[in-house]
Amino acid sequence: MKADPPEEKSANRYRIEALAKGLDVLRLFDESVTSLKLREICDRTGLPMPTAFRVVATLEQEGFVERLTDGAIRPGVSVLTLGSAALRGSSIVQISERPLRQLAEATGETVNLGVLRGAEVLYLARIRNTDIVTANIQVGSTLPAPLTSMGKLLLAYLDEDDVRERLARFDFARAGGPNAARSVDDLLPRLTETRAQGFALQDEEVAAGLRSVAVPVFGRESQPAAAINIAAATTRHTVDDLRTRLLPRLQATAEEITLRLRAA
Repeated sequence: MKADPPEEKSANRYRIEALAKGLDVLRLFDESVTSLKLREICDRTGLPMPTAFRVVATLEQEGFVERLTDGAIRPGVSVLTLGSAALRGSSIVQISERPLRQLAEATGETVNLGVLRGAEVLYLARIRNTDIVTANIQVGSTLPAPLTSMGKLLLAYLDEDDVRERLARFDFARAGGPNAARSVDDLLPRLTETRAQGFALQDEEVAAGLRSVAVPVFGRESQPAAAINIAAATTRHTVDDLRTRLLPRLQATAEEITLRLRAA
């Protein structure tokens, strides 16, 4: 049997199992899973019912989960507070805030900053200027990466095996707007084109009536640290508008943020 590396042994020595179990419960919740019954928590974590009950009771007492009238459990205010603090404290959010605000003011459109999280894009910053289809998206929200300009942009910098693994459980048949990719094999050529041109277009793939264009933001690594985009209603901008009018401004903003990140 292979021995654990010294650093792993050291980490395991200080591991608090009760805390780890509580974190496992909190990780069950995301954009698509907003509440769970206790039995579902047991099934998904593998915790025995008495252990899950004690963990949930502790989290509830501390405000990290709350119980609904039907007995289901959902994240509480303390989780939201921590999440907001983490996003506000992120260096890339702080560095990007002024350039993104200037971009939003210059274009009159909604601008976003996002990172790849599994098969989703996590929105770290959003400056909303106009009424667009995804008006319910806010900081901390996620959208499926294959449908979004930022998601496609970030997926394009991964190798094919990684893309396939991330999207193995993604239901293309039920997702997105009229122009969304309907399979990984349909998506891959779009990613190849995106990588070659250095930007991603989204034309009614998230939802009908919405277009966007995204470019990468780099830190010191060769992989993008994040992506930024401009989102607009189809009634306001054609695809050609995105390329010729909005893309140059977006690229200039990405270059500014990249320089700021590398200097930080």
